[in-house]
Amino acid sequence: MGAFSKSQIDLRQMIIAIEAAVSLVGMNDTNHGKRVGYIASQIGRQLGFKDDALQFAFELGLLHDCGVSTEMMHSKLVSNLFGNDTQHHCEVGYHLLKQFEPLSDFALPILHHHTPWQQLKELNIDMQSVIMANLIFLSDRVDILAAPYYEKGILQAREEIVQTIENYEETHFDPLIVSAFKRAEKSEAFWIALEDRHITRYTWDIEKFKSNRPLLNVSQLKQLSMIMACIVDQKSPYTAQHSIRVAKLARYLASHFGLSPEQCDKIEIAGLLHDLGKLHIPDKILEKPCRLNDLERSIFKQHSFETYEILRHIKGFEEIARWAAYHHEGLHGIGYPFHPSNKDLSIEARVLAVADVFQVLVQGTPYQHSMPLDKAIETLDDLARQGKLEPNIVNLLKQNQKECFAIVQGNKD
Repeated sequence: MGAFSKSQIDLRQMIIAIEAAVSLVGMNDTNHGKRVGYIASQIGRQLGFKDDALQFAFELGLLHDCGVSTEMMHSKLVSNLFGNDTQHHCEVGYHLLKQFEPLSDFALPILHHHTPWQQLKELNIDMQSVIMANLIFLSDRVDILAAPYYEKGILQAREEIVQTIENYEETHFDPLIVSAFKRAEKSEAFWIALEDRHITRYTWDIEKFKSNRPLLNVSQLKQLSMIMACIVDQKSPYTAQHSIRVAKLARYLASHFGLSPEQCDKIEIAGLLHDLGKLHIPDKILEKPCRLNDLERSIFKQHSFETYEILRHIKGFEEIARWAAYHHEGLHGIGYPFHPSNKDLSIEARVLAVADVFQVLVQGTPYQHSMPLDKAIETLDDLARQGKLEPNIVNLLKQNQKECFAIVQGNKD
C-alpha cells in the first residue's frame, strides 16, 4: 500500500478549505464564514465554553453556509435580515453532512441556524445543538449587519448593530447569547478583528494549532471530497454531476493507463475537487446561453487558479492541488492559467484534462448541445492534434470509448 493510502489528512484543514470554497459565492465578500466562526467563538468564551466547544463553534461558523452554491441564494441571505428564503440552504447543508460521521455533529445546528429562538427552544433536539444553532444565527446576523462598515468605521456602527440584535432578543435570539454578545463586543478588538486582513490571519493562526479531531483516512477523504463536489455541482444545471463523473472517468483512465492504486485514489480526489473555483464564477456567466465575450472569458479562466488556492494549503494535497488546477493546461504551454512546461505537466494532470473535456462535450453547455459519442471522439482528436490534450490518453479513451461514454453519462458505476 502506497504512502498516500497510509497518510491521513487534517480535518480542520479540510473544513477551512470548504469555507474558502463556499465563501467564493459571495464574490466580493470571501470571509463571511471566517467571521461568523470568530464571532461565535468570542461569544462562546463569554458563555464559558471549554476548548472543545470553542473549536466546535468556530468550525461550525466556517461550515454553516455549506449549502450555498449560487449568487441568488447568497444575495437573499445578505439582503434581508430575517427573510423567508433561508431554510433551503440550511436543509442542503444538513443533508450534505449528516451521513458523514466526522462532521455529522454539525448537521443539526446547520439545519436550524436560521430558526428563531421562540421556535428553536420548543424543538425536540439536544440542547447542545439548540445552543450552537442559535449562536451561529446571531453571529451570522451580526456579520451581515456589520459588513457595510468594514474598512469604513466599524467602531462607529457597533452601537446600532447591538441595538438591532437587542430588538430581536427572545423572539429570534436566546437572551443568554445576546447578553454574552454584549459582553464580547465591548472590546474594540472584537470588531477590528473582523476586517479582512485580520480575520484571514486569525484563521491561518487557528489552522496551525493541532486539532483534537481524528485525522481522515483515504476512504473518509473521498467521501468528504464527494460532499465538496456536490456543493459545486449544484451551482447550475450545467454543472450537475460534472465533478463526480469526471472523477470516475479520470480514475478509470488512470487505472487502464497502469497507474498505481494510490495514484488512482489521488486522481479521483483531484477530479472531485477540480472545479471548486467555479463557485466564484457569476451565475450569469456560467449559464450564459451563448459564447462568452472576452471579459467573461477572462473571468471564467480564473476558476482553476481559485481551485489551487483552496487546496494548496492542505498538508498532503500538494500533488492533488496541482493536478486539479492544471485541468485546463495543454502541451507546450497551451492552456491556462499556469502554462507549465511539458516536464511539469504530469500524466495525472493530463488524464484529468481529457476526462474533463470529454465529460463536458457529452453533457453539453448552455451554448453547445451535448455531443453523441462519435462527434465527441472527433473533437478529442482535434484537440490532441492541436496540443491541447495528451494524445496517448485520448487514444486510451478511444480504445475504451463505450465504457467511457457510459461513465460520463452516469450509466456506469
